[in-house]
Amino acid sequence: MFRRGVILFLGAFFALTPALIAAGKGKYFILVVWDGMRPDYVSPELTPTLHALRESGVWFANHRSVFPTSTEVNGAVLATGAFPQRNGVSANKEYRREIDPLKQFGTESLTAVRRGDALTGGNYLKVPTVAELVQKSGRRTAVVGAKPVALLHDRLPRPDTSANAVWFANGCLPESLFDSLTNQFGSFPAAASPNTARDNWATRCLTERLWKKEIPRYSVLWLSEPDFSQHHHGPGSPQALEAIRSCDRRLASVLAELDRRGVQNETDILVVSDHGFSTIAKNGDVAAILRAAGINARPAWDETPRPDHVVVVGNGGSVFLYVAEHSLKVIEKIVATLQQTPTVGVIFTRNGLPGTFKLAEVKLDSETAPDVLVASAWNVIGENKIHQRIEMNNDGYKEYQPGCGMHVTLSPTDLHNTAVAVGPDFRRGMNSTLASGNVDIVPTLLWLMGITPPQPLDGRVLGEALTIEAPPSSGAKTFRRDARHELSNGVWEQYLKFTEVNGVRYLDEGNGSWQPTKVSPSQKPAKEPQPLRGNSH
Repeated sequence: MFRRGVILFLGAFFALTPALIAAGKGKYFILVVWDGMRPDYVSPELTPTLHALRESGVWFANHRSVFPTSTEVNGAVLATGAFPQRNGVSANKEYRREIDPLKQFGTESLTAVRRGDALTGGNYLKVPTVAELVQKSGRRTAVVGAKPVALLHDRLPRPDTSANAVWFANGCLPESLFDSLTNQFGSFPAAASPNTARDNWATRCLTERLWKKEIPRYSVLWLSEPDFSQHHHGPGSPQALEAIRSCDRRLASVLAELDRRGVQNETDILVVSDHGFSTIAKNGDVAAILRAAGINARPAWDETPRPDHVVVVGNGGSVFLYVAEHSLKVIEKIVATLQQTPTVGVIFTRNGLPGTFKLAEVKLDSETAPDVLVASAWNVIGENKIHQRIEMNNDGYKEYQPGCGMHVTLSPTDLHNTAVAVGPDFRRGMNSTLASGNVDIVPTLLWLMGITPPQPLDGRVLGEALTIEAPPSSGAKTFRRDARHELSNGVWEQYLKFTEVNGVRYLDEGNGSWQPTKVSPSQKPAKEPQPLRGNSH
């Protein structure tokens, strides 16, 4: 039935005359997120529905996630169209003394969101979301997520009578809707791999309940897969492939419902992922490395951290270091230690210490940013040209072992993510090789809806993909940043590669390496297993 719905949808969709398509007839807008979906796994065999949309609509072949390449960071970007330096979310897990003085917190949790809004006068997210702007224009929205990140798209409290509903994992707004939804669909399922039951529940919640009376102006459906299965079993594993097939079936059911309602020729759909994926080579422990160097670094403290204390927040492929009172002496010692650590890839600091990049280089220089951010080194393993295997270090998620999946590095497979668009306002059969990114999704949606954001956004309108008048897209230019620091016992080097279009910079990759000074054979220590090394060029 789903497959038939897809065929009917596409048949009616592209039977439209060019004049009708060019007129820009989108009345409904849907953002579907496949969490952690790598673009190299889109195929006729594995994802027939998504592949059909890709071939018939626009395939953004050079699309990029925002660093840090994590769910909450890109969840906020896909909600606001602003980089972390402006929207206020820098990681899945952060440390802010005013929210929790002793340890990290999850940036997507309802408790943290409410606390953050209370402390900032409603500015936990500092930029309005698409859902908020659509509601302000007098139109209805519906947001459903099998993961808590959905809350970031529409977090504000609302009366029980509100028609704008949000489901985020196992909670909802308005809260009065919870019992009604769980009575209709049953309790929100327990997590499993593949996480089909949760994603199916979320999809039904959107199409069968929140769309029951009408299709809202704007809808978001955030699926938990293939992220969940890739974390537990690794990219390309049988479980991950089945999770991808499940996502494709969920997408097919959404299209079938649009076809049943006869609104296929009035609906613009964007299917994106928040980030890509790499494979864990080994589990690291930056806190232990720093303590061995005499630095007081811990993930949590029993008392409010003193000036020489460091709160270490592992976010998988990146580690965030918060130095109490921002002590420059401690920060310099941290950087010197990390620059002599073979598993380190790229180091960022607030002020750009020697051999590091400023946080501003990757749009992370906010008032709540860490003092030091370190991304894991990564290596390309083997020569698989279809599904590239990149390995990296994992820090902060001990439940995932070598061979499991992780992200949040600056590897190409973490940064290169999926984006497909189809609808009356998008070109047909277009393979766009111009660089684009998650930061462009919101500006494009608002352009199509005719909504002017209160302030300019960080992304650009994807005019090259549209059938309606839009700002022209300039050609792409690429460039590279390098940083180098000579220490007494070796040299540290790191780099970043970017592509820029219309003033918007997209990260392509970044890595680094430590090269110790060569010593004579008599001075060499006993040989140890070769650690993961960065690829500096």
